[in-house]
Amino acid sequence: MSEHRLADADLAALVPAWIDWAEAASQLGVTVAKVRTMIRDHELAAAVPVAGAGQKIPADFIQDGLVVKGLPGLLTILHDGKFDDRECIAWLFTDDDLPGRPIDALRENRGSETKRRAQAMAL
Repeated sequence: MSEHRLADADLAALVPAWIDWAEAASQLGVTVAKVRTMIRDHELAAAVPVAGAGQKIPADFIQDGLVVKGLPGLLTILHDGKFDDRECIAWLFTDDDLPGRPIDALRENRGSETKRRAQAMAL
């Protein structure tokens, strides 16, 4: 999928559930300021799913009170490839080449192939 198409993706349609920063902080057991830092450091990604909604985080990024294993490294790879948070989220929730969506592979501890594909895209 091209970067242009990712930038134009309808995130509200791709991502089934969103949480605000306060809810993310509650689920992770941290402060909202820490969530802001996690987004800045690419441990989490946030975007505006619909106009006027404010930034939110895909609910699937948090599992059992923790950031999904492998997500921070994958976000760093994508950001190194010049993806912004919106494009990262679109890629993670798009069923393209992998069997299923990349976010599902991460949540099921099958992140190796997902990272390989992200590295190839980032080149």
